[in-house]
Amino acid sequence: MSIIPSFVSGRRNNNALDNWDPFKGFLFPSSLSTYLPEFSRETSAFVNTRIDWKETPEAHVFKADLPGLKKEEVRVEVEDDRVLQISGERKIEKEEKNETWHRMERSGGKFLRKFRLPENANMDGVKAAMENGVLTVTVPKVQIKKPEVKAIQISG
Repeated sequence: MSIIPSFVSGRRNNNALDNWDPFKGFLFPSSLSTYLPEFSRETSAFVNTRIDWKETPEAHVFKADLPGLKKEEVRVEVEDDRVLQISGERKIEKEEKNETWHRMERSGGKFLRKFRLPENANMDGVKAAMENGVLTVTVPKVQIKKPEVKAIQISG
């Protein structure tokens, strides 16, 4: 018996990827429910929600992949101390009596992400749009007025 999984050694086993867990025994979000009851399967969407944040000369732009969610299921909020909060909930399909599930990998549940924005963020101009399952939040930058430099003539 080899300790190397079959997909590495070249042998084919249909269940090799299902049975082998390289992270088994490590404390990762999927196993947090064992140690902390508040981390259940329902919070896995919170952990798995990926958000990109880039800064352009004009704005801070956040992009979140939220496949299958409608804009009504997502909330974008701004807190007083320059904190952008993106939250929502992905509903889990309920199993019906006449259905047989073979695999359920899509995560469901609530998610919440917070970002502290820098001083140059214009909190009054935040805009959000959702298209094809991608949420884009644009936070414009405050136009910092450069100090006016006035040349003074030197007499004498």
